[in-house]
Amino acid sequence: MRQTGPSLSPFNAWVLLKGLETLGVRVRAQTENAAKIAEALASHPKVTRLVYPGRADHPQAATVKKQMGAGSTLVGFEVKDGKAGAFRCLNALKISRISNNLGDAKSLVTHPATTTHQRLAPEARAELGISEGFIRFSAGLEHPDDLIEDFQRALEQV
Repeated sequence: MRQTGPSLSPFNAWVLLKGLETLGVRVRAQTENAAKIAEALASHPKVTRLVYPGRADHPQAATVKKQMGAGSTLVGFEVKDGKAGAFRCLNALKISRISNNLGDAKSLVTHPATTTHQRLAPEARAELGISEGFIRFSAGLEHPDDLIEDFQRALEQV
């Protein structure tokens, strides 16, 4: 309500409808991209932890498979060297853009400890698994090989 008001104009309603028509196709493609990125990050030496619900090693993998069928468009991972390592990685990315929003057709990344969860006490963030080195990636529609190459290059800066 705060973003669109109590009712949409006819044009805005039409634009929203056009976006909803392709939502399923986009989310499937983004989920496939996220799974490929997660696999690439899982074995990277600069990544110390990976959180992706589509992987068999996720603590709730059975629930994810039952409720979602596949993984997610989001991948969380922790890099070495804490906040400094995370910022070096984020700043070196060329394709994924730093943003507080997630869920765009473009790939986006965020540093939750300094954005979405910054108001939480460090202890509360730790309890949620959000360390200073944690990065959240929202897969877009770019080619997954390009995204993997972008992350591999950026992780060299960590």
